[in-house]
Amino acid sequence: MNYIFEILPSLLSGTVMTLKVFFWTLIISLPLGILVSVGRSSGIKIIQWILSFYIWVMRGTPLLLQLIFVFYGLPNLPFFPIVFERYDAALFAFIINYTAYFAEIFRGGFGSIKKGQFEGAKVLGLNYFQTLRKIIIPQVLKIVLPSIGNEVINLIKDSSLVYVIGLGDVLRAGNIASSRDVTLVPLILVGVIYLLLTLVCTWVLKILEKHYSYYD
Repeated sequence: MNYIFEILPSLLSGTVMTLKVFFWTLIISLPLGILVSVGRSSGIKIIQWILSFYIWVMRGTPLLLQLIFVFYGLPNLPFFPIVFERYDAALFAFIINYTAYFAEIFRGGFGSIKKGQFEGAKVLGLNYFQTLRKIIIPQVLKIVLPSIGNEVINLIKDSSLVYVIGLGDVLRAGNIASSRDVTLVPLILVGVIYLLLTLVCTWVLKILEKHYSYYD
């Protein structure tokens, strides 16, 4: 028991980093996903092509590869090198990756909404953006919430990938303690922390599903 209390501060410090990556990725990539989804339905061919290509690349390559490319590859570009700090590189890679996944989820949600709802909103005097905000998006959120929930759970687990560029997340803290002390206890505690984070997210998602059931 004393050993657990000894390593707990380092694990909790790593958990803070994990939560920071998780929180900011979710907060930024969700609205960006909606914007990308709307852009793909804009009717402007060049925008549709660019966004489709972006989504294809992000979904067709591993997040780990994207993370390595952003941190190690971009600084070595021949004409316009881009240098990120470790945390910024992780956040950037996660955001562009999850934006692509959320965009595809929202595209499916928007596609399930009947066009008559846009016409009805126009008759009521609502412009396009008011229609999206007040009528369409609440319905879309209810439709896509289970899929978003799956990606949120994946995001919690994917946050461990920041370990590859040396960020001090909870998995790195547990791995260091386990290697140093030759015991599996730190890794077991890391697993417990991930399970607790997943449990909290599942609980919040159930509350949101209950809230959006209002739009049945």
